[in-house]
Amino acid sequence: MLLTLSKDPQLFLIVTLAFIVAITIHEASHAIVATWLGDDLPRLQGRVTLNPLRHLDPLGTIMIVIAMFGWGRPVLVNPYRLKFGVHRGMALVAGAGPLSNLLLAAVLTPTARELLSTGQVGLSTSAILLIIQLNIVLAIFNLLPLPPLDGFSIVVGLLPPERASQLEDFRRYGPGLLLALFLAIAMIPGMTGIITGPSNWVLGQLLGS
Repeated sequence: MLLTLSKDPQLFLIVTLAFIVAITIHEASHAIVATWLGDDLPRLQGRVTLNPLRHLDPLGTIMIVIAMFGWGRPVLVNPYRLKFGVHRGMALVAGAGPLSNLLLAAVLTPTARELLSTGQVGLSTSAILLIIQLNIVLAIFNLLPLPPLDGFSIVVGLLPPERASQLEDFRRYGPGLLLALFLAIAMIPGMTGIITGPSNWVLGQLLGS
């Protein structure tokens, strides 16, 4: 994928912008749901918006350009102000991010199907397919049950309160676990399958293949 993008500046620009859009929607969804659940901290920080400048992380944005993978600035949430309790409230806030990426992929799917039906796979078709796949990959990655990813908060929110409180201690190991995951994906053959396998399955279901 990176080789293809490096040979096609237009496609490289489209996918870079697609990352920015996906991350913006992802983080804005966290902020919107947290506000809906009663916490005004995201609104006070100006995160309840689709303005990318409010959500992009400087280093994460640079990584998008040079490595075609990046991240946004996490939305700060006060879990004690959320409806439905600390853990279940945070699970809803966390789930909003990956869900927004899957919804964006689903919204673009009919257009992709129509373009594929013509039999002519041009720049627009390739770009839309990449945008769909990118959003699915981001959703699947963020659903991994490791802190500080969204999947961890979702799992914690589904557990009984006592067990959930015990797992909260693992959050302090989040940066190290995430770094270890990145290193494993980069160095161990086949590790990318934990992301690409489910992502390709979801893509196939959406496209009906």
